Amino acid sequence: MISLFHELSEQCSKATTEKYSTSFSSAIKLLHHDLRTPVFNIYGFVRFADEIVDTFHEYNKEELLVEFKRETYLAIDRGISLNPILHSFQKTVKEYNIAHDLIEAFFKSMEMDLSKTLYNSNGYKEYIYGSAEVVGLMCLYVFCEGNKAMYEKLKPSAQSLGAAFQKVNFLRDVKADYEELNRTYFPGVDFKNFTPLMKKEIEEDIAKDFSDAYEGIIQLPGKAKFGVYVAYKYYLSLFRKIKRTAPSNILEQRIRIPNYGKAYIVAKAGVRSQFNIL
Repeated sequence: MISLFHELSEQCSKATTEKYSTSFSSAIKLLHHDLRTPVFNIYGFVRFADEIVDTFHEYNKEELLVEFKRETYLAIDRGISLNPILHSFQKTVKEYNIAHDLIEAFFKSMEMDLSKTLYNSNGYKEYIYGSAEVVGLMCLYVFCEGNKAMYEKLKPSAQSLGAAFQKVNFLRDVKADYEELNRTYFPGVDFKNFTPLMKKEIEEDIAKDFSDAYEGIIQLPGKAKFGVYVAYKYYLSLFRKIKRTAPSNILEQRIRIPNYGKAYIVAKAGVRSQFNIL
């Protein structure tokens, strides 16, 4: 039965999310049951592409990414793939009519990771859009469940949330990106001489993204609001911890939120949700 293959493929995407990101997987589980599987499917897809460009150093990454991209579109065209991650993703793309230009922009950013190590302002914006904002927009298709007017209204906030998450990741992962992958995403920033002023300018930009994102979160449908809000609070907490970290220490450690901190965020968000004061 094809339903068994659908189920197995979706379980693979869920397992991928749980293995690679405890924060995202726990936030996804706070969404309404109807929304969890398609969001797991989206995350599994973007995670696999990201792994190609970030970790498969012993292999021909360019060749692997070309194949993955080709197989993605083939899966969407056929409506089936023997790659369970791509099968579950194409299923979500079709069910929620996710625009293909978002997928194309995502792959363009992944391709940039194969060769670019320094970004100017325009390249930085293009990369952020393709690697993060479009992922937020894919999820927004799921959250709006076909309501196009709502999608257009919340689109800017979804992009801001994706951008905030990605920029926080950049600060959190500076050590790995700069020392291991030789990448510097922030334009005009020299991490050999990372000054408080440089850090402050980046943080002000991220703070604006978080502020713009929140305006959309509180307008999300009830099925999506709590889970997205918790993910937002996870990253906001991480951002605040990074802000308290000296520039010289950013390269020395990977900032994390401990599990008890995450549990506190969920509990506090739950109370706020009960009183309808998210």
